[in-house]
Amino acid sequence: MGDLVQGVFARGAAPAWDRQRRLWWLLWSRCPGLGWHRLRALEARCGGLAAAWGASAAELAAVPGLGQSLVAAVERFRHHWGPRPLGAFALHCRHGLGVLVPGDRGWPAGLRRLHRPPLQLCWRGRGSLWPHLGQGRSVAVVGTRGPSLHGLSMARAIGAALGEAGWPVLSGLAEGIDGAAHQGCLAAGGSPVGVLGTPLGRAYPLHHAALQSQVACQGLLVSELAEGGVVRRGSFAARNRLMVAMAAAVVVVECPVSSGALHSAELAWQLELPLWVVPADAGRASAMGSNRLLARGATPLLLPEDLIGQLGPGPLAGQAPSPRPEKVKRFQGAEAEGLLEAVGGGASLEQLSLALDRPMAELMPRLLEMELAGRLRAEAGLRWRPC
Repeated sequence: MGDLVQGVFARGAAPAWDRQRRLWWLLWSRCPGLGWHRLRALEARCGGLAAAWGASAAELAAVPGLGQSLVAAVERFRHHWGPRPLGAFALHCRHGLGVLVPGDRGWPAGLRRLHRPPLQLCWRGRGSLWPHLGQGRSVAVVGTRGPSLHGLSMARAIGAALGEAGWPVLSGLAEGIDGAAHQGCLAAGGSPVGVLGTPLGRAYPLHHAALQSQVACQGLLVSELAEGGVVRRGSFAARNRLMVAMAAAVVVVECPVSSGALHSAELAWQLELPLWVVPADAGRASAMGSNRLLARGATPLLLPEDLIGQLGPGPLAGQAPSPRPEKVKRFQGAEAEGLLEAVGGGASLEQLSLALDRPMAELMPRLLEMELAGRLRAEAGLRWRPC
C-alpha cells in the first residue's frame, strides 16, 4: 500500500510528516460535518486519526463538538469505506489533482493565522508557484461582480501591472473585477492564481470555463473543495479568506456595501496587510463599500504604477514571462472577421455555434482569444458583445 500512498501525493509538495497520516487526514476530511476544529479534536481525543477509525460510538460521542447526529454521520462514513479503508481510498485519489494538507512543507504559512484554516488545498497548474504563495508573496485583487466600466478597466490594468512586475495575482475568477484582473495578468504574460469557491473541475460562472482553463495553463487553480465536494452558499465568501491569507497586499477595486470584498478587506486589516482601494464616484452604488474603506484609512490607489512603486518587484521578476495567450493567430483574417460578424451586436455561445456550424467547445477558446485581444467582451449567460 505504500506505493499507492506515495502516488496520491506525487503532485503535492514533499511531505514533512508521515504519508499515511496525510492519507488519514484526507480521508477524514471527506466526512460530512467534520471541519478543522472537530477534526483536530477527534485526532487529539482518540490518539490519532488512524485510531479514531476504530473508536466506538461512545468514544466518538465524547469528542468535543460531536453530537449524536454527527456520530451517526461518522458511522455511515466509516461503514462506506470499511474497516481497512486506506488502500481503497488511495486508489480513489491516485489519479486525482495535486493536493496539499497541513504539515506539508508547501503549506502556506499565512493559513495558520486563520480561525478556520482549510483542511486541504487541491490544485492544478504550475506547482512552482507554491513557494511564493507559501511565503505570502502574491497580491490579491477583489471586487464586485457588477462593476462600472472604470472598475473593469482598472482591474485589467492592475492585473497587467502586477503580472509584468513579477507578482502572482490572486483572485476568485468570479464575474466582474475578478475575471478582469486575471485577464489583465494573462495578457501581460503574468502568473494568475484562481482561488475557487467550487471544486477545480467546475467553472462558475459557466462562461468563465475558457478563462479558468487559461489560468490553469499559465498559473494556478486552487480550491479547498475536493472533486465532488458540495458547494454551499458560503463557499464563495469562504474562499476570500484563503486569498488574503496567501497575499502580501490586498487591492479592492470596486464594491458595494454588501460585497464579499469587504470581508476580504476586514481580514486584511486583521492580518495587518496593506490595503489599497481604487477611488470612485461618491454616488456610485457599486463603489459605496470601497469608498467607505477609504474613509476608514485604506490607501487610495490612483494608478497601477503607484502600487508597483510601493511593493517593488515581485518574486517572479527577472524570470522569463509565461507565454502570452495566443492572440488570434490561428483564428485570424477572414475567420476572425466571420466570428465578429456572427456576434453582431451580441450573441450567445449556442447562437454562434449554429451560425458558424462549429462545436461550442471549439469556439470557447477562440472567443477567449478575441476577448484577450480586446475585440470582444464576455457577459453573463455565455454571451459576447463587440468592444
